[in-house]
Amino acid sequence: MNRNKILVIGSSNTDMVIKTQKFPAPGETILGGDFFMTQGGKGANQAVAAKRCGGTVAFVGKIGNDIFGSKAMQHLEEEGISTRLVATDPVKPSGVAMIMVDGKGENSIIVADSSNGSLSPEDIDRAAPELETAGIILLQLEIPIDTVTYVAERAAQSGKTVILNPAPAAQLPDTLLKNVSLLIPNENEAAQLTGVKVTDAASAEKAALALKKKGVKTIVITMGSAGAFVLDDNFSGMIPSYQVEVVDSKAAGDTFCGALAAEISRGRDLKEALRFATAAAAISVTRMGAQPSIPVENEVREFLRQNR
Repeated sequence: MNRNKILVIGSSNTDMVIKTQKFPAPGETILGGDFFMTQGGKGANQAVAAKRCGGTVAFVGKIGNDIFGSKAMQHLEEEGISTRLVATDPVKPSGVAMIMVDGKGENSIIVADSSNGSLSPEDIDRAAPELETAGIILLQLEIPIDTVTYVAERAAQSGKTVILNPAPAAQLPDTLLKNVSLLIPNENEAAQLTGVKVTDAASAEKAALALKKKGVKTIVITMGSAGAFVLDDNFSGMIPSYQVEVVDSKAAGDTFCGALAAEISRGRDLKEALRFATAAAAISVTRMGAQPSIPVENEVREFLRQNR
């Protein structure tokens, strides 16, 4: 096992993005706005973030037998990410996301999971060579929860670090949470998992303690411009964010997760790794698009130098 290798298991989508000044109301049509397509999906985004931030990364997911899937995998390979064990669904198309971004940088997204939703434990078994050699497993919830649970149990039994970003928000079984080394929800996801409305450091701590009782070793609750609340055996408290002009917040969470995994893979102290991940996310929101917005390691370190 290579403890520095990161295996991302998750979704890959083609993002179809319209940037407009305001979201349409139900039944309303808005003329104008810029349109572009780019690669996305929480799994693929986090894989790209981990790679650009200096990690050794492989990706396992499921695509359709179509041009969207082949283009997505070509892009990951060009980033230097191994995709040799990505499965192909012979029936379902590749995943797509329809995204609107308003003038404030807020986004509204509908995802057709398609082939992502058919990634099964059997597909994971076929990807065993990647699973066995990786030291860090990074997961999200745009693939079936049963598959995520299966991966987490198998990885935990092998002594791997299991990182879970529980997005999109969902109720999760305790059998999954007990196998998670590091859980990274945002405020809404933490609230759904615990029933605690997260609005500040005190409520974030309450939610984090509830998650720790379920067996999660370390909890990081991201809170947008307020920063992130951290709870583990060695530290409890807020990691502040960086104030930047927001253009598009869509990939901020994925950038944070991938960058954090990359720093952890290098053996960084958790607080140091979190500062790096927070800086990477701050850079990403100043740019349009999902994967196009993700910075490289040198950019993040220069940003940290300038914002000491």
